[in-house]
Amino acid sequence: MNNSPILEKAERIRDVIRYIKRFKNATVVIYLDDDIIDSPLFVSHIRDIALIHQAGLQVILVPGARRKIDEYLSKNGISWTYENGIRITPSEAMPLIKNAAFDAANVVMTSLAGENLTAVIGNWVRARGKGVLSGVDFATAGEIDKLDDNTIKTILDNGFIPIFPCIGWSLNGKPYNISSAELASQIATHLHADKLFFLLPDAELSEKFFVIPKDFGLSPEGCVPAMNIEEVDEFLKENSSDKEDKLAATDKNSPNNPAASSNNKKILSMLQLAKKSVVSGVTRVHILNGSIEGALPCEIFSDFGSGTMVYKSNYGKFRAMRREDISAVLSLMRPFVKKEILLPRTETQMESEYNDFIVYELDGAVRACAALHIYDRSQAEIAALAVDESCAHIGIGPKMIEYLIEKAKTVAIESVFILTTQTADWFEKQGFISDKIETLPEKRREKWNPQRGSKLFRLRLKN
Repeated sequence: MNNSPILEKAERIRDVIRYIKRFKNATVVIYLDDDIIDSPLFVSHIRDIALIHQAGLQVILVPGARRKIDEYLSKNGISWTYENGIRITPSEAMPLIKNAAFDAANVVMTSLAGENLTAVIGNWVRARGKGVLSGVDFATAGEIDKLDDNTIKTILDNGFIPIFPCIGWSLNGKPYNISSAELASQIATHLHADKLFFLLPDAELSEKFFVIPKDFGLSPEGCVPAMNIEEVDEFLKENSSDKEDKLAATDKNSPNNPAASSNNKKILSMLQLAKKSVVSGVTRVHILNGSIEGALPCEIFSDFGSGTMVYKSNYGKFRAMRREDISAVLSLMRPFVKKEILLPRTETQMESEYNDFIVYELDGAVRACAALHIYDRSQAEIAALAVDESCAHIGIGPKMIEYLIEKAKTVAIESVFILTTQTADWFEKQGFISDKIETLPEKRREKWNPQRGSKLFRLRLKN
């Protein structure tokens, strides 16, 4: 009986359970772009937020209000300008801005009530005016001075969802307009949030809209699933405004032109804010495509979800295999054994060999493995390389090979070899060169099966 579909479903369910366990009571800050609030998918996103909250996560919401503020100001004949992305308005605009911000928050609160959840809108942000910078008077624009974290924590502990309008108050009660996205970032930083989400329309970091740096891993859909903060810098450099202008001048209608989408500048600014948040202590920041239904739960309860995650370089780790990993490693190898890429291994065999293995652990789950079998001072074998399909696009395989090569070098091994039936091209790409079976160490040559016909590839570590 072919039970692979059942196994696949079981693995997905196990992932969800593992992530629910991992993130129970975790603090999650979600920025809802106002275009998302006005979209047909808003109700679906609210339903997902309700499920996330019911799964035991502490949710904080920050709704954007740009469009409502535009509407209120336009109706009252008040003009505004932007400086470095910050809205500048005269003082008489502030009551209208405040009303618009609270109206946006009320839309979110009402929708949550429809899911039988209690949300609270409050004035928990102390702000100060930006003042005059480089000769520009920012007037009603403010920046965050302090958060009332004790009240916020009390609200969360009581099972409520706090909603932050984009308004802050000075010590003497004067209101200021602050950036909703910046507010979400600072809340996440201040409360040491486990996750910060920017839910934006059409937030797709793919080759369709951006220049993707060389060697970046892509998802099966062609999007960048994750970046560490160093890679964020590289991505931003490749998609700088200078390059956008040059591309736009060359071909304004090209679908691969970063300047072709008006949404791109917003996405890039969120990417900058994501890096700032991670550097300031937020564990992980996610830029999600709010035009996709189910984007939020997929991102929280799976390894790579549907968006782009920004993280520090310690996301995922290589470590020595432990005895308790045997079951997980055998399960990881099973699809490759079925395809005859790997030889089958028994639990007893793994008991005697696990000290030769390393694994790649991601959020507490083993997602890749490989072994280094040392035969003598001249030769070692890299074997049993298996990478879970969910991680196949992020370059874990080459990194595992590199890790084991460095390990071999530390004990002065002269060369490492692999035996393969189906992955010769992949290993040649990693620098391995075809060699004769007769060059295998005697102990390994005795195990070589001519009927299987594995080919030998070798990488010299010493000249």
